[in-house]
Amino acid sequence: MSEGSFSRVGVVGLGTMGAGIAEVLARGGLAVVGVEVNQDALERGRGHLERSTGRAVKRGKLTEDAQREILGRVALTTDFADLGECDLVIEAVPERLDLKRKVFAELDKVCREDAVLATNTSSLSVTDIAVTTGRPSKIVGVHFFNPAPVMKLVEVIATVLTEPDAVARVAALVKGLGKTPVTIGDRAGFVANRLLFGYLNQAAGMLESGHATRDDIDTAMTAGAGLPMGPFTLMDLIGLDTCLEVLDAIYAESRDRRHAASPVLRELVTAGLLGRKTGRGFYSYDASGGDEPAAAAGEPPVVGIVGVGPLADALAALCDRAGASVRDSAADLAGCDLVVEAAEDTEAARALLSAAAQAAKPDAVLLVTSVGGSVIEQAMATGRPADVVGLHLPDPAGTLAEIAATVATGPDVADRAAALFAGLGLTTVRCRDRAGFIVDALRFPYLNDAAAMLGAGYADADSIDAAMTLGCGYPSGPIADLDRLGLDRAVTVLRALHAETREPALAPVPLLAEHVTAGRPLR
Repeated sequence: MSEGSFSRVGVVGLGTMGAGIAEVLARGGLAVVGVEVNQDALERGRGHLERSTGRAVKRGKLTEDAQREILGRVALTTDFADLGECDLVIEAVPERLDLKRKVFAELDKVCREDAVLATNTSSLSVTDIAVTTGRPSKIVGVHFFNPAPVMKLVEVIATVLTEPDAVARVAALVKGLGKTPVTIGDRAGFVANRLLFGYLNQAAGMLESGHATRDDIDTAMTAGAGLPMGPFTLMDLIGLDTCLEVLDAIYAESRDRRHAASPVLRELVTAGLLGRKTGRGFYSYDASGGDEPAAAAGEPPVVGIVGVGPLADALAALCDRAGASVRDSAADLAGCDLVVEAAEDTEAARALLSAAAQAAKPDAVLLVTSVGGSVIEQAMATGRPADVVGLHLPDPAGTLAEIAATVATGPDVADRAAALFAGLGLTTVRCRDRAGFIVDALRFPYLNDAAAMLGAGYADADSIDAAMTLGCGYPSGPIADLDRLGLDRAVTVLRALHAETREPALAPVPLLAEHVTAGRPLR
């Protein structure tokens, strides 16, 4: 080990997370002292370590000899005094400030004066813990992600009191363990949870408001935004009680309403419906089978496309792939099942749609895409608003179509639109006529939050992107997403969301507006 590095590391608390951290350290060749509150908890911790390394042996990722070596490096004890010779101690007890302070008071007594003490908190203030010790300059946050042996990201948190050397040594240790350290300041939720939970909470609010169903929101974010799982599936996996704790901690510090926990989330937690671990949360996890099978797609429809531009071209290509007939002249619209307005300019769109409405057959579905304001305004201008729905393709080359019904849309029109788009081979989701539909209404506020972090100098672009790709399993980071999707599009959607809700956090942050004006990407 090099000068200034750690060779013996203590871990206090051997639940799933603590045992995972102990395993990571032992795999890295370090001597580990694992501490639990009593013998029963210690045996549970031993079980976590044996099962986790045993699974790796079964998968061929570890030999039995290597497993024995790893387990042999971990000394298990219920006596805090056994941490006396550790260079670094990582606390991984449950997320309660009173409990963590109690642990640190004990560590203060038994650890060497030069030992660094770290907390694996995911949402509590590291400073709040540090100031109750006799060595605040030696206290660091070190936030591993679950499961610790697998997840690559570790957030290393410095308080205003922490010695730079202590932070640098912890970050170097994390890197030496094959992880990616992101060093940041002490703000509730740090980077990953601050960004993730604002989005998750907004999805819960969207469900509660009746904007869209649970299944449509989850489908929209996987099929339309490319996320590994939808927000409700993810919250159930994390545990709704944990989600509530993190949101409450961030809201207590920031007073940002996007982190004020949604009433439906609080209600589920109060009822003890905490997600997968209790068998029911937003979803039920019983043996009664899954959801109803999706309806089979019908024959490809005859599609009329009015307007010119990239969206019209993408729609025509989509129809070609599905074997659907495309009509693009006013004289041919009478035989179309669907007529899609795909103009780039709102005024032009209104004129085109009005003309198309006159030419289309009585049972044709009319779709509005260039929504400068709301779909309802465009619908009323056609003279046949009952036949009009909004259409949004979050990625014109992708597989998702969002269908928005207005208050004037006929009873079965949105259903017919969804079925006709299914005939084009697309996954369809339904929502109400609101800015951003589903995907953009959830995606751009999250991206705006990331731009705010970047603009404030809290973390750089690479750290923010690493937090979301390595810590949350996102396919790409938010700064990369903003540059890919277009800053002008982000600003347009955010302004529409802000105009509709008057929610201050939805106004585009100055950094985005500046870069749009300058015509420069964020990177």
